[in-house]
Amino acid sequence: MDATVMDRQNEHGERGAAKGYAIGIERIQQMLPHRFPMLMIDRIAELVPDHSAIGIKNVTMNESYFQGHFPNHPVVPGVMIIESMAQTASMLVLETLGEASNGKVVYFMFIDNAKFRRPVTPGDQMQIHVLKQRRRGNVWKFSGVATVDGVVVAEATYAAMIVKPTELPSHSE
Repeated sequence: MDATVMDRQNEHGERGAAKGYAIGIERIQQMLPHRFPMLMIDRIAELVPDHSAIGIKNVTMNESYFQGHFPNHPVVPGVMIIESMAQTASMLVLETLGEASNGKVVYFMFIDNAKFRRPVTPGDQMQIHVLKQRRRGNVWKFSGVATVDGVVVAEATYAAMIVKPTELPSHSE
């Protein structure tokens, strides 16, 4: 996503820079159920409720997946980059809904058009740009672009739904 993606229209139809706020790791851990080694964002650099978010992932050699992917040439697995997009989108959903999201979890539904443009390696800082495309009830659709040093490393469109865990169908149904 380029800088224009983070622009939005105000209530008068005027375009301007989106005004958002940052979220630290403590708040992320209060809101998301993920923990190491599956927590894939370190902070939210900017979140504009009901619009967009930019997540940050500082990639270190200590990531557990580097033990096997690949021992002599560590590369972040593409699925982990997609997971960082999903977690950034989850923060956008939860912050947008506020107290209405209490007791609920955001679940992936599908991923489309995932493309991986360049490897992400230890020492890189990924910026995960997520833009809400639409919302219908408890289902949200997003576009996501991960960059390192301003260069696109991955992109995808995907959807998620927010529900109470008890509202999910069981395996026996």
